[in-house]
Amino acid sequence: MHSAAEFPRSGISPEAQAWLDANPSAPREIVTLENAERIRAETLAGFGPAMTAARAEFPVDESDVIEGGVPCSEIAGGDRADAVVLYFFGGGYVVGSPGEDIVITAPIASALRGRVLAPLYPLSPENSFPAASDAGLDVYRSLLTAFTPDRIVVAGESAGGNLALVTMLRARDEGLDLPAGLALLSPWADLGFSGDSHITNRDPVLPLSDGALRTMADDYRADRPVNDPLISPIYADFTGFPPTFISTGTRDLLQSDAVRVSAAMSEDGVDVTLRVWEGMWHVFEFYRELPEARASMTQIADFILSRLGPT
Repeated sequence: MHSAAEFPRSGISPEAQAWLDANPSAPREIVTLENAERIRAETLAGFGPAMTAARAEFPVDESDVIEGGVPCSEIAGGDRADAVVLYFFGGGYVVGSPGEDIVITAPIASALRGRVLAPLYPLSPENSFPAASDAGLDVYRSLLTAFTPDRIVVAGESAGGNLALVTMLRARDEGLDLPAGLALLSPWADLGFSGDSHITNRDPVLPLSDGALRTMADDYRADRPVNDPLISPIYADFTGFPPTFISTGTRDLLQSDAVRVSAAMSEDGVDVTLRVWEGMWHVFEFYRELPEARASMTQIADFILSRLGPT
């Protein structure tokens, strides 16, 4: 076993190095209207073994529900009814679903011994901005009718991290109360890819050179400028935001996004914690065979529990 404290001194774990050796970076297929459904199905199938393992380790209850008029997956790790985590899946706004994200949501629900709600928000290229954030805001508004804001944590990974930030920016600007905390895993906060980590890209799962990611960004933002804070939250004013936890890795293509959001939040008076994992890549928490992934998920769950109170 590896303790979290070992990794900064010893470098990455042998398991992580073996994973990197076995998984060289590969180009992604550009998602279009014609191939979107096929690529989404292939993505879901590719995470099948990880999903099966997560369900075996965390025997949560899963059900389909409607919240705020939006279809959602409800993942319950117990009968705690006084709190909820609103979780947005990633996938560049073009692929992904709550299904793949059971690898992330099951350990959170289990730690909470309660409910995680994962909206099935509309995807691009069929639906560009603001469809996804409209859905996210509808779900959040609905949760505020059942929970006080201090009983809600909002979280998400990659594009889901973008959606979490944008949904909260819109909620604040509409005068809605904000949640007890935000937890962001490798958030996609700069759809212009202007950060240093986009130039020095060493991410094995998220290559930028093939053009697929830029196409995702362009399809999603449509005619909105890339520096619009509701497109690229690195340009946002985060005044009034709740305590936030951000995880990333030194190989993450979006490490700069995480660093810049953290810096902007700090400048705006937000209590923000940035955790950068040595040698880790984009949303490495999906790979629970790595001790770093398990340690990071423990830290994320601990943060969420610190905001919502003990089970």
